[in-house]
Amino acid sequence: MSVSVRIPTPLRKLTGGADEVTVEAANVGEMIENLEAAHGGIKERLCDEKGEIRRFVNVYVNDEDVRFLDGRATALKDGDEVSIVPAIAGGQRE
Repeated sequence: MSVSVRIPTPLRKLTGGADEVTVEAANVGEMIENLEAAHGGIKERLCDEKGEIRRFVNVYVNDEDVRFLDGRATALKDGDEVSIVPAIAGGQRE
């Protein structure tokens, strides 16, 4: 299945500046592996040492958070849009 993956600004240096890439994948886990094969270094930014999606990285398939679906096993179909959204935290306490 060919899916479009929206790449957040902090990861675009790994995709040659592209804000969106297309990969073949049947599920989110395979999508991450295929992203890594095409754009080395991206998996370590998305996944922890156990291969699970990092808790501060949100992955959406057609606007649905994969945490509330099947995580890495979430099925993908041709034409799906996947968004990778890093959580924003921090700031100054007053």
